[in-house]
Amino acid sequence: MLSGMLRSSTRVLRKLCGLEPAAAAAARRLSAAEASATSPSASARDNSLLRPLPGLDLPPPLPDNLGRSPTRITTLPCGIRVATEDVPGPSACIGFFINSGSIYESGETTGVSYMLEKMAFKDTKHRRHRNLVHELELAGGNVGASCAREQMVYSYDTLKGYMPEAIEILIDCMRNPLFLQEEVERQLVLAREEIQNLQKNPERFLHEQLNLVGFSGAIANPLIPPEDALARINGKTIQKFYHENYTADRVVLAASGVDHERLLNYSEFLLHDWHTGSPVEKPKSTYVGGDSRHRADSDTTHVALAFEVPGGWLQERDATIMTVIQTLMGGGGSFSSGGPGKGMHSRLYLRVLNKYHAVQSFSAFSNVYDNTGLFGIYMTTSSDFVAKAVDVATSELIAVATPGEGILNLTSSVYSIGNCCRRYWKAAVDLWLQEAY
Repeated sequence: MLSGMLRSSTRVLRKLCGLEPAAAAAARRLSAAEASATSPSASARDNSLLRPLPGLDLPPPLPDNLGRSPTRITTLPCGIRVATEDVPGPSACIGFFINSGSIYESGETTGVSYMLEKMAFKDTKHRRHRNLVHELELAGGNVGASCAREQMVYSYDTLKGYMPEAIEILIDCMRNPLFLQEEVERQLVLAREEIQNLQKNPERFLHEQLNLVGFSGAIANPLIPPEDALARINGKTIQKFYHENYTADRVVLAASGVDHERLLNYSEFLLHDWHTGSPVEKPKSTYVGGDSRHRADSDTTHVALAFEVPGGWLQERDATIMTVIQTLMGGGGSFSSGGPGKGMHSRLYLRVLNKYHAVQSFSAFSNVYDNTGLFGIYMTTSSDFVAKAVDVATSELIAVATPGEGILNLTSSVYSIGNCCRRYWKAAVDLWLQEAY
């Protein structure tokens, strides 16, 4: 391609040689410029990245330490806590965090938290769902709700100029939901379809199974309910659970990019009469370990191998170390091992995915709760390589706390994580392999 361009320029130069001397000189200069532009060494000299581009004004570099916006917290007379960080930027986010979830369910209320997520931002005492959608479209807002085992979250993202409307809409949806029976029935149909399709998402299915078999007590309550539990749910069941658990003393209103005093002015007026419930003791959970297997029509086998990391978020230092180890171990799918920027240099890529081609995915994960947590490896491999893959996963978890093989200069907390792996899993995995193979 390059040589063809140069030959073409030479032919043009010969034709121009018979023209006026000025035109020929111009043609020679043009040909020289083309040759210079195609010369790698000349291009490198003219466009060196070691020197600033002429005429380009560079912004001043950021300081070594950026000051963090302070977090301000105020407790309203009704018991609701309001927390803000007024970060710069054009957008803002506001959300309700409720100390409620599947750990507070039992009997007829099993699955209600799951349905509350689906019933979020529907009809209220002051808005029809259609009108609410129209208001969100006009403001360009983005709303969402998510249920977990220990908390519920409702959030609203928008531009700062629309924050007054966002606060009012979010509080209306939180305080005044109607839970109309026809809407409940519509969402129950969608929930049944989602549950039936759960087995098409093996990773989510296995993470749910880990909690069901690994714990005894409240954390073992299903977050994704069985179909027979949905048959017991109606609008009155949801309303009763909502009234008993969504109380002022269990609610936090948090915002990012919002002035604290401004949010207080709105929230005090709209939330001052939110009802306060009777004190509720957090349900207990105990880690017991376990084994769960599910047969599916698939050419691959999905395995999640995990152990407990006691303490949870309430032991902030250990939870942070666990999160760092998860990031450093990394992992992913084998399909991305040949592309840049996809985690191919993480520990599990180098030690597992690049070595064992039968492994299709291999990733570290963590599930952290208030008082406990799970840390482990999720893997996908062919059925004839499962025994070896599980053995490799066990070795990688043990190696985290082995001097000379670990990721970090090992502290006592990292040692305790590795020791947990040795104590809880080595014998268990050996037994599991003997039974399965």
